[in-house]
Order: sequence, then structure tokens, then C-alpha cells
Amino acid sequence: MADEEVQSFVIGDVEVLRIVEWQGPYVPAGDLVPDCGPEVWSTHEAQLVPDHREPGSDRAVVTLQTWVLRGGGRTVLVDTGVGNGRERPGNPLFHRRQGDFLGRLERAGVRPEDVDVVVNTHLHGDHVGWNTLDADGEWVPAFPRARYLLPAADDHHFGPEGGYGGGVRPDDRLVYEDSVAPVHRAGQAVVWDGEYRVDENLVLESAPGHTPGSSVLRLESRAERAVFVGDMLHSPVQILRPECSSCFCLDPRQAARTRVRVLERAVDERALVVPAHFGGGGAVEVRKESGEFTLHRWAG
Repeated sequence: MADEEVQSFVIGDVEVLRIVEWQGPYVPAGDLVPDCGPEVWSTHEAQLVPDHREPGSDRAVVTLQTWVLRGGGRTVLVDTGVGNGRERPGNPLFHRRQGDFLGRLERAGVRPEDVDVVVNTHLHGDHVGWNTLDADGEWVPAFPRARYLLPAADDHHFGPEGGYGGGVRPDDRLVYEDSVAPVHRAGQAVVWDGEYRVDENLVLESAPGHTPGSSVLRLESRAERAVFVGDMLHSPVQILRPECSSCFCLDPRQAARTRVRVLERAVDERALVVPAHFGGGGAVEVRKESGEFTLHRWAG
């Protein structure tokens, strides 16, 4: 899928659009999912190359993207990528990045003033960056009419009360101050915990492990279902081996338990699984065969 393409599919009465901010080879696969050894990646090579692992190298392929949901007269964004002009010295890929994300969004028919709800599945820097814009040296909400739904546990952990993530990653303070705090100051933040109904089609649920407040967004319309899982998954290898957490998970064991629970329900409900960073089709139907999760069908 080329950067400029907009993938779309429909779940019941809800149109789902995929807006890509960036995609390409990232870190070595073994660094991204350290619990999966080289033999795991080679065993499943046919399912992972080229969309999720670069041919001829050991690097995982990832995508930075936003999912747009349009239905019931509302426009909902799920995660908002890295953003432009951010000070991210801890991550060269994100540091002072400049891209055309808002242009891509507008070419897909979504203007900033059209957005009703922004869902941040968690508060890592590649999920909140386009929450805000630099307006004459001041960070302000990029979507002036939107409610921004922030998981309470992450808002505490990454905010000043939690010491900006305990100072483990210096960028966390920068992320909160330029991409989350301005939404609070504008009165557009809705901090939720446990479960939160967005509208008749959408429900947010806590899914901790990757971060304390990581969440999934469940979509159900006319008996069709999808679950937007954020960073519960970074690579399809984690569906095939759900015990393997990413290097970015703050609590890998809890993340693995959450992953199994959410995947089991997705199988039972035939829900499309929609992660934040998959390349290729971006979303996949998961089945179980001989007690193991399998990749059944890609969206689009």
C-alpha cells in the first residue's frame, strides 16, 4: 500500500478509512518483539514478508496511521500519529517530523472541523501527535469541535501527577505537554476509566499492559464487528504467538494476558482485528485452528 492510498471498508453502517502518516522498515524484528526468537519469524516468513518484515533484512515493517470512522452522522478518529514539529530527541524518526497528514485527511473528505470525537487508545507519542497544532508558538487542539477521549490511567501515568511516566523516557514529558495538556486546557478532554460508550456503535474498554491505560475500541453495527486494538499488537507475529509482547510494553505479562483475552473474543464474535501499526491490509480476521490463533482474512 503506497503512502498516499486511502484504504476503506465498511462495518455495518460505519465506513472505516485508513489514513497513513508514514510506513516503512523500522527496527530489527527481534528488537520490536524480543520474546519471539529468529526461528519464530522464519517459521512464519510466508505470512510476514513483505508487508510486515522487510525482504532481505531483519527489520520489521510498521505503519503510522489513523483510522477514521464515519457513521450515524459522526466522524471519529482513532489515534492521531506523530504530528509535525515535535521535539522528540529520544526517537529520530519522530523528532521534528514534517508531513502532510492533515492534507491526506482532507483529501479523504475529512476537515478538522468535521471531527466529532478523537480516541487516543493510549498516550504514547505516536498516538497523540496530531491532537494539537502549533498556532503562533502555542499548541492548540487540531480538531476544534472534537471531544478527546483519554484513558484515565494513562493520563495520570504520563501526566504531571505520575511524574510524566516516572521519567523513564524523557520524551514522555514533551509528549504530554505538547499533545495532551493543551486539550485539557481547551476543555475538550474527556477522561474515562473502565468502559466508556462513545455512541450507539462504539464502546471503549480498558485493555492494560502495553501502558496502564491502554484500551480497545469495539465497533458493532448491524451484527458486524471490529475491534481497534491500538498497540496491543505491533506485528502479526503476536497473533501467531500471543505470549510475545513488544519492547514498548510497560508490563509485558499483563499485555500478553490482555492480548489472549481480546483475541479470544474476536474469534468468538468474528470481529475484525484492527491494530495501530500493521502494514499490508492493516486489519485482519483471526481464527483458531488446533488451538492456535491464525491469520484468516485481511481487510480491503
